[in-house]
Amino acid sequence: MRCHLKTQDNKAHSSIYSSLILILLLFHFFSVLMAQLQSSSSSTSFSNRFNYDVFLSFRGSDTRFGFIGNLHKALSDVGIRTFIDDRELEKGENIKPSLFKNIQESRIAIPVFSINYASSSFCLDELVHIIHCFKETDRLIMPIFYGVDPSHIRYQTHSYGKELAKHEVRFQSNKEKYLENMQRLQQWKRALNQAASLSGYHFNLGYPTSSISFLYSHF
Repeated sequence: MRCHLKTQDNKAHSSIYSSLILILLLFHFFSVLMAQLQSSSSSTSFSNRFNYDVFLSFRGSDTRFGFIGNLHKALSDVGIRTFIDDRELEKGENIKPSLFKNIQESRIAIPVFSINYASSSFCLDELVHIIHCFKETDRLIMPIFYGVDPSHIRYQTHSYGKELAKHEVRFQSNKEKYLENMQRLQQWKRALNQAASLSGYHFNLGYPTSSISFLYSHF
């Protein structure tokens, strides 16, 4: 009986600890985000260049109805103009120019790296454009590592290595666009390496994502 109670206490303490870590991470995340937005808003000419404060890049099947949904709601509820692509692209469909335009017209980019992010050529093309556009103009990229290790992204190992290998096999079967596609693959690898080398925020899959809305409503 004592052993059973001790196990329950350990689980309760672990849950409390995880929640506290999440709150601290989110508090720091929102602090940096708000400071950056306030700083950029101080310049009227700089502010007028952007239609969005934040651009969210994510793999919908991994995070749309949990983490991303709560994060998007929390940001929107306090007036932060956040772009989120509400539709899922079909396999092989390319990014439309309007989406590239939305990246260019956002002050801050937040790529949310999850286990299946690299399975989407759409997400990878999006990331390449984010890296190119934001590095050129010295804007902020705030990566979130959702249940993945940044080193897996940086060095393209584990799920990231496997998915990139699948893309390579697919590209090799298209002889007409072989050189173009291999160049595209190298761009993906460079963008992943650069993004994963930035300071970011780590969230474990066990964290209660509903805490995002609660925390931001009290921020």
